[in-house]
Amino acid sequence: MSLSPTATTSNNSDVPSKRRRTDSIVPINSNSQQGMTQSPAEGSAHPLSSQPPAHIPKRGARACTACRKGKNRCEGEAPCRRCQLSGTPCVFEKPEKKIVQPVSGASVERLSRLEGQYLVMQSQMIGMQSSLDRILSVIQSQSQSNNQQPGYSANVKQGSGHDAGPSHTRNRFPPLPGFAPPPHKYATYGIVPSTAASSEDESEDTLPRATLNAPIEALQGLANAAAEAAAAPSTAPPIVKRRQRPEPIPRNAFPHVIEKGLVLEAEARELHHIFFAGCHLFIPLFDPNYDTFESLMERTPWTFDAILAIASKIRSGNAPLSPTFYKCLEEAQGIARSSLFGPVVRKEAVMGMLLLAAWSTNGWLPSGHAMRMALDLGLHRALEKLADESGKLRSEEEERDLVVSARIWLCLYWFDHQMSLGTGRPIVLRDECSIKHCRLLLTHPMASSTDVRLISLVELIAQKTQIYETLAPLNGEVNHNTLAFIRRANVALDKWWADCDELHRQTMDEESLLRKILAGELHYAKLWLVCVALRGVSWDKMPFEQRELAFQAKDAAFNCLSIFLNSTPYRAALRYAVHDSLVTLAFSGLFLLKMANLFPTELDLAAIMSQVEQLAQLLSDVAAERYALTLRIMLANLRRKVGMLPGIAAPIQNLPPPLLPEGMVGPYVDTPAMGPPPLTMEELGFSWPGDRSIFNPSTIPVWIQEQVCYLYLALLELTSPFGHSTF
Repeated sequence: MSLSPTATTSNNSDVPSKRRRTDSIVPINSNSQQGMTQSPAEGSAHPLSSQPPAHIPKRGARACTACRKGKNRCEGEAPCRRCQLSGTPCVFEKPEKKIVQPVSGASVERLSRLEGQYLVMQSQMIGMQSSLDRILSVIQSQSQSNNQQPGYSANVKQGSGHDAGPSHTRNRFPPLPGFAPPPHKYATYGIVPSTAASSEDESEDTLPRATLNAPIEALQGLANAAAEAAAAPSTAPPIVKRRQRPEPIPRNAFPHVIEKGLVLEAEARELHHIFFAGCHLFIPLFDPNYDTFESLMERTPWTFDAILAIASKIRSGNAPLSPTFYKCLEEAQGIARSSLFGPVVRKEAVMGMLLLAAWSTNGWLPSGHAMRMALDLGLHRALEKLADESGKLRSEEEERDLVVSARIWLCLYWFDHQMSLGTGRPIVLRDECSIKHCRLLLTHPMASSTDVRLISLVELIAQKTQIYETLAPLNGEVNHNTLAFIRRANVALDKWWADCDELHRQTMDEESLLRKILAGELHYAKLWLVCVALRGVSWDKMPFEQRELAFQAKDAAFNCLSIFLNSTPYRAALRYAVHDSLVTLAFSGLFLLKMANLFPTELDLAAIMSQVEQLAQLLSDVAAERYALTLRIMLANLRRKVGMLPGIAAPIQNLPPPLLPEGMVGPYVDTPAMGPPPLTMEELGFSWPGDRSIFNPSTIPVWIQEQVCYLYLALLELTSPFGHSTF
């Protein structure tokens, strides 16, 4: 039994330490002879202190049999010194060969999977390192440009007292990302002045009756007027007068990417054309005749940079994103961050924030900020002023300003309500009076070609809001009143589609893209209606009434996907779609798979699987791979459950590339110096199918399957009313 060093030291007086015998192998020389001239008594009493330290042989590569049995150190050469002195035969035995156990096939497979996962992680780490380097270079370039501004550099220098001496320069922290707020004095540049006009029977320096219910607004306006009066050079005492009209809009505080030299003008024009080739159909926010390349670049660098970022992402498809995308996105998001604590003076700022929200996977937060900016600018009063014909005549510029403001407000109203219903969060704005005159845009001389779609979306979201407010408090309780309300809601949705389709028919044929999208939105609204009604219902114990509703929802989801898959323009336009449209299609496919799992003998499984396979392929082609992978995993689980082999889906035409203007060559491709291409699935050892329509779930590593299952549950939690959350 061995003792620890601590125990040996503390118990040195009681337990003698074990020492190896070395007196028998001490070499006989002059030094040792001098030590042996002592008396036998002294030698026995102090054997260690009187003799010099004995020579310990070096450890050899191997030990003889005698040294190995005595557990002594051996020199490793025959004969060793210890055996030679003791007269023992020095024998070295040949070492036994160790029998290597053969590695099983499962261990080899697991080792290869671990190696593949390591390579994947290594490639991801390389990508993260390059992204961090790019972000750091952008931050450093911004810090250098911001340090040239007097106000910003003063804030940096005064931020820490340790920066005074040269020895503490390393303690200086880099500036936070984003731009400083623009140097505007007051936020009174909306289409409707934020300070209400005083009545005739009140003096100009008193509190008007119209602002008694808004003390913050009233005091802010009076304080701004007082500050202006005090700043004006005059010998007379300052008189506080409220502004009767908004101030002129100042110049842009931030440059666009072309002005900063980040993007060439030729590439920017190409990206602008890509955006208006289809993106404006899913966000009917623009008038192509008014929002031209030169107009947007001059009026709003924020929206201009956001448009270029979105178009660059669309141009990349499912390939790696180009540096142009990161540059434009960083500029647009930087201007967006500056709007959090600074006054908003342009209605186009709402357009920029809305674009960033629409093509983001988390559009809830930026859409809420866009809503607050629109309210601050008074955009919610645009339709009311546009419908007011009793006032004075407006100039063409004022009329255009009202039309653009009304279009922005209607699009923002629809998108914010859609985000609220889609994520199960409460609706922030409940003001239907601001949209009651929405059809004025259809007959206005400055109407856009996409206004008919905008009006359809706004009227649909108004009906869905009423449906949700009626059915959500029931928590899945289905009675005769609920069934009657669902029937009335279906009739109202059919009437909405008929009216809006008639508006589309005046300028579009039956196979046009917007009419196909309108029909798909009708069926998805019916699917959503049943999902809200069956919220929280136990599907394995549904009574007859609830079961009938579930099959109605299945038909709606099947029709929604059929319209999409059978329409060539609809499939080609999917690359331009906003994130909400991708979620709508993915949820329709997931609902069909859920119904097939619950009622496999009562549904046409082959037709459902074919639709879902085609949908997954199309989602993969438009860089929505995480939704496509979710559908494939759930489809494989369904096949395993019902015992079906993976089949071959119907062939689908490849999506055409984005349209290019006449005379323009192929898309611009930036080819920076990059490392080796990412490893493919075949190189990592996974047998990925050659035909993308044939999928075997066993080829996916277990850790990816677990992550996909988590993603599937999170998607249902966000979009499905069957869980704890609702639409």
